[in-house]
Amino acid sequence: MLSIVTWQKRLTLLRGPIWSTVSRSGDGRLTFYPGNQTVDLPFINFMKRHGSVFLNAYTNSPICCPSRAAMWSGLFTHLTESWNNFKGLDPDYVTWMDLMQKHGYYTQKYGKLDYTSGHHSVSNRVEAWTRDVEFLLRQEGRPKVNLTGDRRHVRVMETDWQVTDKAVTWIKKEAVNLTQPFALYLGLNLPHPYPSPYAGENFGSSTFLTSPYWLEKVKYEAIKIPTWSSLSEMHPVDYYSSYTKNCTGEFTKQEVRSIRAFYYAMCAETDAMLGEVISALKDTDLLEKTVIMFTSDHGELAMEHRQFYKMSMYEGSSHVPLLVMGPGIKQQQQVPDVVSLVDIYPTMLDLARIPVLQNLSGYSLLPLLLEKAEDEVPLREARPSWVLSEFHGCNVNASTYMLRIDQWKYITYLDGVSVPPQLFDLSADPDELTNVAIKFPETVQSLDKILRSVVNYPRVSSSVQNYNKRQFINWKQSLGQNYSNVIANLRWHQDWLKEPKKYENAIDRWLNSQREQMN
Repeated sequence: MLSIVTWQKRLTLLRGPIWSTVSRSGDGRLTFYPGNQTVDLPFINFMKRHGSVFLNAYTNSPICCPSRAAMWSGLFTHLTESWNNFKGLDPDYVTWMDLMQKHGYYTQKYGKLDYTSGHHSVSNRVEAWTRDVEFLLRQEGRPKVNLTGDRRHVRVMETDWQVTDKAVTWIKKEAVNLTQPFALYLGLNLPHPYPSPYAGENFGSSTFLTSPYWLEKVKYEAIKIPTWSSLSEMHPVDYYSSYTKNCTGEFTKQEVRSIRAFYYAMCAETDAMLGEVISALKDTDLLEKTVIMFTSDHGELAMEHRQFYKMSMYEGSSHVPLLVMGPGIKQQQQVPDVVSLVDIYPTMLDLARIPVLQNLSGYSLLPLLLEKAEDEVPLREARPSWVLSEFHGCNVNASTYMLRIDQWKYITYLDGVSVPPQLFDLSADPDELTNVAIKFPETVQSLDKILRSVVNYPRVSSSVQNYNKRQFINWKQSLGQNYSNVIANLRWHQDWLKEPKKYENAIDRWLNSQREQMN
């Protein structure tokens, strides 16, 4: 997300332009050491010099629509009930940008929004609805790289460049002449992997695509090859994820290094788009009057933990970039506090001096950002020392909940009993290779108590299971006699078509067991 807000002077805190940019699949660890050693990101570095970078910012759900629903609403996923990429906010939900418009801001949006219900492929939603079925099917194409063009090929993701061009043009022709403050949003697809047509219906997105121009920005010697557990030692949910993402086969170190290098190159192209907007603000003398925020809906594993994509609570997937610069914002500051995307809603309202709603899950970031104490807006209550993330969609066969606090990351599943939890000490084990849940049972108990005070996660998990069943039954009934043909040719078709009756029968057993439980 790239958010821009212009300002008019009001006390010592300015009320003016705000610009926000949201990218997809941005790994927050690339914005500070040592991750920032792998690729040149000059405009991320510009924001760091002239603003603040959050060292521990997290998505509230590591998948597109649920994450964005949290960001635009300021509410946790179990409150928005955005369970998967098909189910987000209602179209008429009042977002922070709607409130800014109501209070006198001129608002403009460009690019990807993806926070309302009804989007993404049929495959994506069916895979989420059937994740409790006792079968294991590959749902994605094998991750691969694709080099296109030559050293002069700059605009690889043309769609993103086009919406960036629109934002730049709007700044130079419209924003510069406004007499009211404005809020500009720019949503980018990069550095999300590209579609892979061979993967079936609506395609998977398993192709890391770039050109030599961007690949030259990557420092190959700094690329870290992740350590993998053997398949037999993997956590059961991780194994399901790795298998459905088509990552359980053999990969050479060169393949892994190339995937990671291409991902970093895609991040470099994203950074250049950020630079286009910063340059437009500078050229129009708006830069010094504007608050700029850059973040992402989720991260990208890039073959860490034998996975690509997101849908995981590991750092590569859940840790997102968050940088803020502008008038009154501390410069060259690294903020260690744990924060998350639900904090954007109250932050935007505070920036605009709009009264903050009291029922939000998030907390304003301004007390962590402002240079002067007198600029601080009143806190509605103390910021908690933890952040929550949860996931209920495809490629994971159990609702997942993550609590991040101090050095700990606690991950639990479903009802807290059926699937073993995970506990990682990120200060001693930043790569999350050693689950110490058994070693520290008192810590697990303490963190689980905090988590249950925030969300009754066994009840939420049960609600998601019932929702999945109802949605699948409705979808199946809507297809009538076409059901067998349609379900066989979704993204999992390469596996399904080998034994179609076996998999249909597994779904029937799942539906029957669900009906018995309901009765």
